[in-house]
Amino acid sequence: MVTDTVITDIDSRGVATVTLNRPDKHNAFDDAIIARLREGFDQLAGRDEVRVVVLASNGKSFSAGADAAWMQRMAGYDYGHNMRDAEALAGMLKALYELPQPTIARVQGAAFGGAVGLVSCCDMAVATEGAGFALSEVRIGLVPATISPYVIKAIGERAARRYFLTAERIDARRALQLGLVSEVVAEAELDAGVEALVERLLQNGPQAVRAAKDLIRGVAGQELDAELVEDTCARIAHIRVSHEGQEGLAAFLEKRQPNWIGN
Repeated sequence: MVTDTVITDIDSRGVATVTLNRPDKHNAFDDAIIARLREGFDQLAGRDEVRVVVLASNGKSFSAGADAAWMQRMAGYDYGHNMRDAEALAGMLKALYELPQPTIARVQGAAFGGAVGLVSCCDMAVATEGAGFALSEVRIGLVPATISPYVIKAIGERAARRYFLTAERIDARRALQLGLVSEVVAEAELDAGVEALVERLLQNGPQAVRAAKDLIRGVAGQELDAELVEDTCARIAHIRVSHEGQEGLAAFLEKRQPNWIGN
């Protein structure tokens, strides 16, 4: 029986859950799964009714990273083929990172190699106390190249200088300290921890949440000059006169729930 390796479900609230479904292989991914993920992320990006995206996996491990058989195939590729293969992975990661909706990684068990990139691309992550992370590429003579922009954004250059080079295991508490994950919970509380973040996000204006995420990308790392100040002024002016901005301000002043919060 052929099992779907990537499953996407969208509930009545507009919460999409993208699930890696290869538990027998610890959700290791190959070129086919990367293509499926990229297709799924691209489709979700265009769906206005989707308000939150959760990246999850079935089984004991979040993901063991690259599939061994895939790596064996890549070892026989020439430079050009390896370049195209890497570009496909990089494109998938960028699509996840640039999703307009807020994204949450639901992490249990092992998250190794490229899986750390998946977690880093998400806006926030909830991990179990037993979760473990490793940037293990150098152990097999490789480097975490395509995931590096996102991992360095998540944990900072100084921490990357250690963990890229040592390939040591990072436990959940350390991952929390590094900023790789947002919350650490008991294994039995993983779904509740994710749901708590989902509920908080759903209380907020859908377009405002998207605009806030875009604001971070537009401001982070930029020089504080007149152009940046003008851009931030334009952003707030635009959203204040939008339908959602007007509704939110009216609800606040009238001491009622805004219309995006259901019964």
